[in-house]
Amino acid sequence: MPASHSYRDLLETNHWIRKNSDKFYWQCTTRTVQESKLFPVNPYIAMSYLNAWYRWPELLRKIDAAMPAEEIGDRAREVSSYVNVLTAGIIPDFYLGGRQILMDMGMLKATDAIDDVMFVLDFAKRLNLSYKRADHHVLAQDNGERQQLHPERVTQVFEADALGTKPGDKLHTAVHRFLATVSQYAFLKDCECRLGIGNSGPYKVGDAEMLVRDFHNLGEGDLPWLDGVADEIPFNNLTLPVIMKDTHFNILDDWGSFEATPAYSHDNMVAVGLYTSDYLSEGYLPVHMDNHGELADYLDHLRDKMSHATSELWKRMAGWTRDQMIDAGLLVYYGVVRDMAHFAGVYDQEEWFTVEDRAQRFKPLFNDEYGGHLIGELVGYISLRSQQGSEYHMSRFSGAPGDMWSTIPYSVLSDDEWTSGVGPIRGGSTSLPPKTGKYTTTRGKLTQDEVNAAVRGFTPATVAPHLRGLDDTWVKHHPEDPRADELYKATQQNSITLKDAGAGLVRADIAALREKAGRNA
Repeated sequence: MPASHSYRDLLETNHWIRKNSDKFYWQCTTRTVQESKLFPVNPYIAMSYLNAWYRWPELLRKIDAAMPAEEIGDRAREVSSYVNVLTAGIIPDFYLGGRQILMDMGMLKATDAIDDVMFVLDFAKRLNLSYKRADHHVLAQDNGERQQLHPERVTQVFEADALGTKPGDKLHTAVHRFLATVSQYAFLKDCECRLGIGNSGPYKVGDAEMLVRDFHNLGEGDLPWLDGVADEIPFNNLTLPVIMKDTHFNILDDWGSFEATPAYSHDNMVAVGLYTSDYLSEGYLPVHMDNHGELADYLDHLRDKMSHATSELWKRMAGWTRDQMIDAGLLVYYGVVRDMAHFAGVYDQEEWFTVEDRAQRFKPLFNDEYGGHLIGELVGYISLRSQQGSEYHMSRFSGAPGDMWSTIPYSVLSDDEWTSGVGPIRGGSTSLPPKTGKYTTTRGKLTQDEVNAAVRGFTPATVAPHLRGLDDTWVKHHPEDPRADELYKATQQNSITLKDAGAGLVRADIAALREKAGRNA
């Protein structure tokens, strides 16, 4: 019997598969090195792909039923969270990675689980289109390697509130030291990967450019190994808008990594801010930004707390077995979509921090040698047999006859055999100790049930039904509409400089308000 999808649906899905295949190849071969002296990174990456293959279809359907992907994208665009350019952009790749591994092992055909594949990829596309609505691009490559997520009303607040600084002053030194410490801590807590570090932008600020730097999952929260280690870190997410002179960010890709011309130099930083936010906050909340000295002192204080947490985390991880290291790493990778469950109010720790029984079967295969070769062939060389196409084919970036992810054959629309999905989750387990602590949020530390209940009862003002569809294009054509003023004031409610300023401001107004408020260096 033919599959129930239309020809158009399949055409669009295969286009989306190839688009992500090209994008992920470029990233994997130009943007990163996947190795660690502590963690078996490639084995845990491969295992994470398999766990995603078996679990994501059911979990994403659960999320989508509670809150559609488009609404999650709209809410995530208003704050900094683990739904970001990196995690949203790699949903297709982690999921299709599991599919490709199983196809190459001969355990799947390209016509298997097509309803699951169609749904997961559609969820990812809807989420990314909504989340990136401000620039109307779904991938950074569509936008000249830019990630301009924020509408004018948000970037105005970031510029207006930023505290001026220059090399050698107290704030400048504090920011430099803090960024080094928080980056090291964020890298370690995610098992020596950079999934908790993100950047967006650049945004033009006069002759300068603004890079918005984000750090996620810093406090006690989803990661069970931070219980008792991060108890003195008060924020789960931190955002630092950094305004840079004489610097052009020519690449800011779908992994949130960047390149600049000339190379990024901290000496070119001229202003900075610090905010926290999450799925329970009304936008971005300033953190100790009343004046230059207060912010500098707080960054030094927070740096000390993170240095201590890093030391304690090293001690904890040093006692882990190889199996525990694999479990932790694979659950970080597999869990890149877990904040979507938080936004929807359906988060369940058990679902996101156990390994599916069907995925567990493969763990004995993934020693360092096999795991390393498999990932190398899968996302680097594109040399697996299942990835090869016609001898006449030339893939986009490598010119090779193979592509990373296999498309769905159109024969399923006629007489070919196909299967619908992988079925329900069949249980799971982990070698790691269970989570015991609460979850750090902008409303304090809450239990899982309290977090879910709070989210289900919360609608941010900027995504209220009468404001949700009002983007920069609408504001441009309706500057006198009272709803424009209401939308801007909702964004400005926590701003130190722009509170209740409303719509209609231009950059000259921002500069005057900054001067009056003493925000310059």
